[in-house]
Amino acid sequence: MSMKLPRIRPSTLEQGQAKLAQWFLTPLGQEFLKAEQALLEHILPDLFGYHALQLGQVTPCYLLHGSRILHKLLADKQPSPVEGLSALCAVPEQLPFANDSVDVVLVHHLLEAVNRPHAILREAARVTIPEGYLLIVGFNPWSLWGLWRFCQMPWSQNLGLTQSLSAQRLHDWLTLLDFEIVGVETAYFRPPINSPALRQHLLWLEALGRRYWPQGGASYVMLAQKKSSCITPIRLRQKLMSLVPSPLATEARQKHPDLQHKDAKPSQVLSNLKE
Repeated sequence: MSMKLPRIRPSTLEQGQAKLAQWFLTPLGQEFLKAEQALLEHILPDLFGYHALQLGQVTPCYLLHGSRILHKLLADKQPSPVEGLSALCAVPEQLPFANDSVDVVLVHHLLEAVNRPHAILREAARVTIPEGYLLIVGFNPWSLWGLWRFCQMPWSQNLGLTQSLSAQRLHDWLTLLDFEIVGVETAYFRPPINSPALRQHLLWLEALGRRYWPQGGASYVMLAQKKSSCITPIRLRQKLMSLVPSPLATEARQKHPDLQHKDAKPSQVLSNLKE
């Protein structure tokens, strides 16, 4: 009897990224991506350092364009060449970087395409330097897009995400990783409708959402800063304790003055103690 062997299937990371990559090529995806790029170009110029890393490549786009950092890297399992980024083939859960070596790390919709997002988040936190920054871009479940996901309207689009992570959940994870949340901004307040004419007709929702529901955009960008560990060494007080004479030693010296002389021989000291 021949043994039945399992089939080799692509990983969930490749499947999730492939679905998102196809969606970002649609007119709605391109419109959504432009809104995210505008939000990133508003945040990135204020983040300085020597090295910037884009972790994962859902879409071949220059997302670090607004950064003033000169050395910019792209790490993914199968990265596509992008002008301005140094591509590096690496598994997002096991980056070939030393601890505390990157100033700014950008994670663009990668946590929603995998089954273990906390592993990628932990790896991104590991390579970030103290006082460095971590930027996370994701889909906001508390938005019109989150409502459309449950409605399953025929004129809407389903992204087929592995999971949807809210900003509140990421806040808890980053707090455990010793990060401080600087702020959260959202973009794109219109629902996921396929018709370009209808989306253009609902353009007034952008101004309305930014004014009355600023945290209700379909995409959020969370900026977190890694806390620096301030460890103050405690000095041992052995020298100070040795200066304080013990009561037994003081009493022994008073009864036997020969113990105070440095030139006293051990035999003489022992004979005096016996007496």
